[in-house]
Formats: sequence, C-alpha cells, structure tokens
Amino acid sequence: MDAYLIDAVRTPFGRYRGGLSGIRTDDLAALPIAELVRRHHGLDPATIDDVILGDANGAGEDNRNVARMAALLAELPVTVPGSTVNRLCGSGGEAIVQAARAVALGDARLVVAGGVESMSRAPYVLPPPDEALPRAMQLYPSRLGWRMVNPAFPDRWTASLGVCAEQVAVELGIGRAQQDEWALRSHQLAAAAWQRGRHDDYVLPVEGVRRDESIRDDTSAAKLARLKPAFTPDGPVTAGNSSPLNDGALAAIVGTAELAAELGVEPLGRLVATAVVGVEPDRFSTAPVAAIGRVLDRTGLSTADVVAWELNEAFAAMVLSCLHEMPGIPVDRVNPNGGAIAMGHPLGASAARVMVDVCREVRRRGGGFGVAAACIGVGQGIAAVFEV
Repeated sequence: MDAYLIDAVRTPFGRYRGGLSGIRTDDLAALPIAELVRRHHGLDPATIDDVILGDANGAGEDNRNVARMAALLAELPVTVPGSTVNRLCGSGGEAIVQAARAVALGDARLVVAGGVESMSRAPYVLPPPDEALPRAMQLYPSRLGWRMVNPAFPDRWTASLGVCAEQVAVELGIGRAQQDEWALRSHQLAAAAWQRGRHDDYVLPVEGVRRDESIRDDTSAAKLARLKPAFTPDGPVTAGNSSPLNDGALAAIVGTAELAAELGVEPLGRLVATAVVGVEPDRFSTAPVAAIGRVLDRTGLSTADVVAWELNEAFAAMVLSCLHEMPGIPVDRVNPNGGAIAMGHPLGASAARVMVDVCREVRRRGGGFGVAAACIGVGQGIAAVFEV
C-alpha cells in the first residue's frame, strides 16, 4: 500500500533565545499537531493511529516521550499513542519514514509525524558521580554536540561538527569565499520565499513570530567576509556560513490515498523510497552522498529525473562538499527557497522540514520526483524520494 505525505504544518523557526524560547518543548510540539486537527474538520482525532516525533535532545522538557506528551497537550484523545525517535539531525525525517512504513504495511491508516527541538531550552546535565561524596561535578550543555564522551572513541570521531565539516571541505578544495557565497544565497532565497508568500499556508504564527527569525535580509558578502573563523584559527567555517541554533516544531499527516480523499485534500507527495547510511563519524558531512546514491538506485532514477532537491544546510561546507561529490545535480534545483543556514536548524524538526519542503517545491514546478536529504552527527545520512 502506498503512503502519502498528506498535509503539514510547522511553527516558524525561532532563533536561539528568541521569540519561541519561552515556550516549553512539549508545548511547542503540540502546536502544529493541534493546528492540523483544527484545519481538517473531517479528521476525527480518535482515528489517529499514532503520533511519531523526532527529537534529538530528550534531556529537558522533552524527556518523557515528547510525542506522547505533545499529543496529550494538543488535546488528542488519551487513546492516541505516541512514540519519540532519535536519529539526531535526521530525527524528524525518521519519524515520517516510520509513519509511512506503518501505513504501507497496513498497520496504520493515519499517523501524525514530524519533529521538535528547543535548543534555547536545552538544559545542562550532570553525570552520575563515581563516588559517594564527589569533590567536584561537571555540568554539560545538552543543546548541541558531544557530551560525556566515551574514551573508547578516537579523538577525530568526537571533534565538533564544525571542525569535521571544515576538514572535509578543505580536503576537497572548498574555500571560505564559496562557503560565504552559499550562505548569502541561502539568506537571499529564504527572504524572497517569505516575501512571495510561499509559506503562508504552511507556517503557523506563534507568540507574535510570523516567519523564521534567523533569516538576515540585510546580509551581504562583505558582512559575511568580516566574520571570524568559528572553529579553527584560520578555518573557512564561520557562524555566518553555518546553521544557527533554533527552536521549532513540525507535524504532518501521513496516510493513505483514501484518507486524503476523505479529507478533501490533494496529498503533498507519495513516499517512494528511503535510505539511511553510516560513514566515519568525522565525515558525516558527506553522508548524504551515499544515502542519495542508495535511494536513487532503489528507484532506478538518475539525478536528471529529479525536479527539486532539499539538502539540509548544517554548514555551507557540508552542502558544497556533497555537491562536489555529486556534480550531476543542477545547483539551481537545490534549496531553491533557502536552507537551514537562513531558515534555521531545530535539530529534531529539520529533516521533516526538508521532506515537506521538497514536496511543496516539486508541486510548484508542476510535479515529478523530489529528493530530500540530511547529514547526521556521529556519521549518518538520510535521504528520501517523493513523487508529486
């Protein structure tokens, strides 16, 4: 049985300590779920088979199965279950994939799937003491990256994501100017998409925040060039050509064609195939290359058959490294409405966002196949093909 992405709603992506930072993570996750139910009068909440959300942290207000908590906070019936999945930056995409598998198997007819992250509200965490009366305790920030690292891992695996992405880009000859140029492109395209109203029917205003807060309409090549390296003294990766820290949530209806007909909506797209891969953790930035290659092999498609591409922009270095390794992809079809460098990267919601966005863009272009992909920390990649 085919599984469809039927409709989706997301919050704006708020900047770190910005307009959404006062909202608890579980409350934030509930907002788009409740909005989906409100928008579809023919949707009986009691018929939702499951709620599956991606969440990369799980150390704060999202710590007790945020999908279940969000379902209850959205006032779904208590009979609707919930499950939270963690594939780090791929978590929201993984949630959609798992929902689609349940539909394809006939185990479900209607699943709400997506993801959430509040990086502003990520707590500091304390490891358990090794002694009864410890003389010192170390707090670890949980919003991003490694913490309480296992000493069995090689140091190169546990370097920061920025350092790892930078090393691969330098190896491939991708310099600062190219990375800043891509970052500028992201901001310009994202600002233009909002000005054209492309998200008006999709993004739910929250607490007075009506659009993604990290977009810088006034940035320029000169401003980006003035920024200092963020990870190494002379490296090309800066705060300007990296994705920011963000808060946001997305929820989508995943179900059958019959369900879409009953709701009276045309599906966003049919999920054709998916793939996840593993690579060396310090080469996570090129993992989408293998994931995309695998999913195209599974469908028999070539890069020429793909109408639009969404690559989650963890870093400009990461996107450019992937495009360097996949020269057959037309750059003008990649992230045509901007990417995470401008729009933001709330970890648990980001891969869900690129899946929804690629479907919406393929529809704007008249239909066909779209590919969404994301790199994932600790050396993984995820990719999906949709047909619209």
